[in-house]
Amino acid sequence: MLEQTVTVVNKVGLHARPAALLVKTAGEFACEVALVKDNKTFNAKSILAIMSAAIKQGDQIVVRVNGDGEDQALDAMVALIHSGLGEK
Repeated sequence: MLEQTVTVVNKVGLHARPAALLVKTAGEFACEVALVKDNKTFNAKSILAIMSAAIKQGDQIVVRVNGDGEDQALDAMVALIHSGLGEK
């Protein structure tokens, strides 16, 4: 299991469009991918889970991956969040 803390930089947080991009990216990997916010874990492969997390700009979240391809999954997820999820 690997994890890394990142800060959400895009202005509106994880609303529908960036959340969908995050879920799509997470779905490209066989490993489990989760986001942790306020000690609650959300399945990053579920749009409903991500939307229910109510992640806003400036929130620090933990990207947690576990399983086959976890190195690549962590790198891809962190890079996507750092990039502003296509909205920077």
